Amino acid sequence: MARVSGRGARAAPLRTMTPVTRHVGIVAVSAEGAALCYRTLCVEGATLFGRHGHPEVSLHTIPLAEYMRPIEAGDWEAAAALVLRSAETLRRAGADFLICPDNTAHQAIDLARDRSPLPWLHIAEEVAAAAAERGHRRLLLLGTRYLMEGPVYPPKLAARNIAFETPSPDVRERINAIIFDELVNGRFEEPARSSLRGVIEEGRRRGCDAVALSCTELPILIGEADSPLPLLDSTRLLARAALREASRSARVPRAAQ
Repeated sequence: MARVSGRGARAAPLRTMTPVTRHVGIVAVSAEGAALCYRTLCVEGATLFGRHGHPEVSLHTIPLAEYMRPIEAGDWEAAAALVLRSAETLRRAGADFLICPDNTAHQAIDLARDRSPLPWLHIAEEVAAAAAERGHRRLLLLGTRYLMEGPVYPPKLAARNIAFETPSPDVRERINAIIFDELVNGRFEEPARSSLRGVIEEGRRRGCDAVALSCTELPILIGEADSPLPLLDSTRLLARAALREASRSARVPRAAQ
């Protein structure tokens, strides 16, 4: 309790003792997925750090257009160079470790990780860990065409003895169009939701026991109430992993005397 001395003296202001956490760096690629990840860090941070508490966060983004040029050309080394540019910017901003709320970009991150100035949490590793913890054995993997046909998830799921499948080529193209024509532009509409619901239902009939929403915009479109299968929300799983990592070295500083 603050002391009051003398008539009319004011109480000394109380010092807020905010936990000191590790600084999270977000390498953003697409806006909607990055925004959901950032909001999750801030809102759910309170469960670990107290009311209104969350880690220090810095975000850096290079325009999505600059990423799409090498991705569409299959030049993942050029995409990795963009990732490293953001990583260095965030290092200079004081980040302690990095996350990227973009599944597709992890093909570049896998190439850049050993050259990165900071360590990474990997989105596919977090999804695979959550799937194993929840007892899932066969996932329906949904994301961009580059992600569904690429090398990011297979080794991470295989390491956990988890099988997966993707939709047929024509359906993969339809999902890819929904992501790049609608979701990354902030359009989350019922026709796209209904289409994805049908894809997930078909996966359920084929024996999948969960769906990995492995495009960071998909969790904005599809929620638990919409899905015939349990969801693995890659965006929020990555954000929660970052909160755990940030909290590992959290401490409460002494109040100033």
